[in-house]
Amino acid sequence: MKAQKFNALNEIARITCSAGKEVLESATGSNISHSSIVQRIPVIHLKPDIGCFVQFYGDYSGLFIMNFSAEAGLELYRLAMTYMGLPEEELATSHTSDDVVNYIGELVNQVTGKIRRAIEERFDLTANNNQPKAIAISSAIKLSIATQLNSPKCRRLSFKTAGLKSFYIEISMEETEFIQLFPLEKEENKDEFDIDFIMNQNKPKTEERSTDNSEPDIDAIMAGQS
Repeated sequence: MKAQKFNALNEIARITCSAGKEVLESATGSNISHSSIVQRIPVIHLKPDIGCFVQFYGDYSGLFIMNFSAEAGLELYRLAMTYMGLPEEELATSHTSDDVVNYIGELVNQVTGKIRRAIEERFDLTANNNQPKAIAISSAIKLSIATQLNSPKCRRLSFKTAGLKSFYIEISMEETEFIQLFPLEKEENKDEFDIDFIMNQNKPKTEERSTDNSEPDIDAIMAGQS
């Protein structure tokens, strides 16, 4: 098998777009869109009005940030709460509210978990992360890992809420390349057997009912009318 090479950061950016969209749509019951363009940026920042960062460490290392405008953070919070059945009059109306900021932190935690699982499934690589902590901020904060990544590379992904409010994901990773030397185990075994076929073959055949007590065969009736 010829070795396959992947630009690790671009592949993770692609996974992140899908994971972020899926998690946020599921949580809010609304449409989330993302740009088809991924930006290469020199550094990553926590930015106003709500920022949340996560550090990954393990088979791959990096920093992950989600930045929300006040309008985007509040919209996602209120959509999620009403989607769960909470009355609107009981919800926070300011993005600085603890309820809003804490919810954004939980949302980011779900997104990062989805990303890690998708990377493991795609590339058979695992990593852990710290607990995300969202904060309301009024000025940008430059972030880097204390241990310093080896030649870090950064990307920014642009998203919009259903109300067209912007929010962003920024990623910083050590410069690395994924090279697949061997098929993943699940790829090697996926065509060896069909478990559903085997289970159906081993099912005991049910005895035919007597004609006196038999129920009408709906499939046969429908076929006769077609």
